[in-house]
Amino acid sequence: MIVEINGFYHQILITGRKCSKQELKQMYLSAKQLAADDRDLPSIFCRVNKFDIISFEEDIQGDFLIDTDTDRIYTPSY
Repeated sequence: MIVEINGFYHQILITGRKCSKQELKQMYLSAKQLAADDRDLPSIFCRVNKFDIISFEEDIQGDFLIDTDTDRIYTPSY
């Protein structure tokens, strides 16, 4: 599964085990509580949930998008 984390400080693609939107939201909220700064959120999320950061490319389509500015998680339309 590929997830894009997008916000003021980052636009990052991560990959990890497949999960539901609700599970992803729980993982995101848990990582957000651990992060002292929004800039640390992607690395904390990956470390806690065993995801890996992959190089960002515009043509890679993610299964979900996490908008850290609004805390919204959704399936992007390409």
